[in-house]
Amino acid sequence: MQRRTFLRLSALAPLAALGWRVDAGQRPAGGFVERLPDGRAHRFELSAQHFLLDGKPFQIRSGEMHPIRIPARYWRQRIRMAKAMGLNTISIYLMWNALESEPGVFDLKSGSRDFAKFIRICQEEGMWVYLRPGPYICGEWDFGGLPPYLLRHPDIRVRDKDDADYMAAVRRYIATVAPVVKPLLAANGGPILMVQVENEYASFGHDLAYLETIRALWQQHGVQGPFSISDGLGQVRKQKTYLPGTALGLDGDTDFAGAQAIAGEMPVWMGEGYPGWITHWGDKDFSRGDFAGTLATLLAEGRSFNLYVVHGGSNFGFGAGANANNDYSDFQPVITSYDYGAPIDEHGAPTADYHVFRKLIAAHTTQPLPAVPPVPPMAGFADITPQPHASLWDNLPAAKPVQQPQANELLFGQDHGMVLYRRTVRGGGELAVDGVRDYATVFHGGQYVDYVSRVRHPKLRAGSTLRLPAGQGEAALEILIDSFGHVGFGQAMADRKGLVGEVRLDGKSLQGWEAVSLPLDDAWLAALKPLSGKPARPGVFFKGTFSLAQVGDCYLDMADWAKGYLWVNGHLLGRYWNLGPQQRLYCPAPWLRAGDNEVLVLDLHRTEAAAIRSAASLGG
Repeated sequence: MQRRTFLRLSALAPLAALGWRVDAGQRPAGGFVERLPDGRAHRFELSAQHFLLDGKPFQIRSGEMHPIRIPARYWRQRIRMAKAMGLNTISIYLMWNALESEPGVFDLKSGSRDFAKFIRICQEEGMWVYLRPGPYICGEWDFGGLPPYLLRHPDIRVRDKDDADYMAAVRRYIATVAPVVKPLLAANGGPILMVQVENEYASFGHDLAYLETIRALWQQHGVQGPFSISDGLGQVRKQKTYLPGTALGLDGDTDFAGAQAIAGEMPVWMGEGYPGWITHWGDKDFSRGDFAGTLATLLAEGRSFNLYVVHGGSNFGFGAGANANNDYSDFQPVITSYDYGAPIDEHGAPTADYHVFRKLIAAHTTQPLPAVPPVPPMAGFADITPQPHASLWDNLPAAKPVQQPQANELLFGQDHGMVLYRRTVRGGGELAVDGVRDYATVFHGGQYVDYVSRVRHPKLRAGSTLRLPAGQGEAALEILIDSFGHVGFGQAMADRKGLVGEVRLDGKSLQGWEAVSLPLDDAWLAALKPLSGKPARPGVFFKGTFSLAQVGDCYLDMADWAKGYLWVNGHLLGRYWNLGPQQRLYCPAPWLRAGDNEVLVLDLHRTEAAAIRSAASLGG
């Protein structure tokens, strides 16, 4: 099953309707303590099936958001929105691969990576923090947060304590992050109440010793807990992966009594409750949820909970991940937006659910809720039509000879972007291209032939076989591969990109290729050689400008384009694809300026310019 599919079904219905029996005394007779993170040391404990703050029962009312998906200038507004909805805690994932780009190359400060600053802002705003640092987090993020450089090891086994390469990287990561986390723990005067050990491990494996090893690594570096795990109850039962001494978070499941039988005296809570859901490319529409009934019951019974997510943000750059079956079939890449149908939408505005949830929570708190903070202003611009600027084909780096196509990670140590495989063939015939990861455009003699997509969808042509036109003599066969994010859930975790299978012409395997690395990084883009005439074939960069009289957030509507990437003022907003449902990409005001703003588009199918329009929302 896909990530959390059956969990979501149970979470979106009122708990009473599911026959949930509440343990006696779940809501303490004297109520819950309401206490703010004030810079003093606080004692957060897991005891007698309750969360205790300074010895008194405490209800975690948490909402999840991820700093890396939010422009840093907007962190405080998003946190204030969550507080005004009635929450007292912010849950955050740390995406390891956003912090360590290459082995030993860490960046904990630039852009939206300064998670310590985000946590301190939570404290300034009177919000506690539930930290979920991985090493694996899922989160519909590329490779579940693991660094794709791990895939450069041909036989890597991730999430495995017995794989030396994986564990060496994990030890390096925790040794780097733990000293930043330690002073932010509640026991040390910070806002962090609890730290999660890995994530949803029972949905992947059954080695309890692996979880014990991860916890021990945090402890060795001064992070003593308290700790939690979070997963589906059915998976924990089957795999027997409850980690003794941790809070047991249920991801959507509502059998708290059944979970308590496993956790003993440790607290059981809703570690992930889903007010919305994931959207993949090719879905009919953006996913939405119906969580009000579940939330009402949680509040009435005094259960602690974490809304996944209260605010999603955006999968900027190459951040979006993907799902697939354990045999790598049914590949489902996640869209650029991570709006998720959350109560706080992608650009920080309250939705109808926000106001419903706020009213429900207000009825169960002793203090009045803060006023809802202002939403960042929107801006608009006149339609623009970027013009052809450069051809990918005029800007190819040097090629590398290979006998047979291999994955980008193994050939070039390349994590994202594109790769070109080419060789000369004689005549035409039936071409079979196996192992496309994830989207190929095929050229013969410089002419576009067709595409092959790993995504199977009624709107797309099925199959990996196409026909090369007959011709005289020899011609270049070129297969340009574009990648989506690496699979981040389940057993399909060796999701290397490029061509990982054979290419056959009329049944004969083709050997002897040249491979060209196209990582689409800043250095390569900065050196693009402009076109000298009209583009001859797809694979074209288009450039244009739009003018803003006043800076504000905006959406760029790409409905007239085919498939590719969009940059604004050098920031990669993400991927677009006319398969939908997303047609508009969010651009935050901090990346814009008054006056002219530069747009760069790489489209894999268009050679003629198309319009980009301004929009005020993600749409639906």
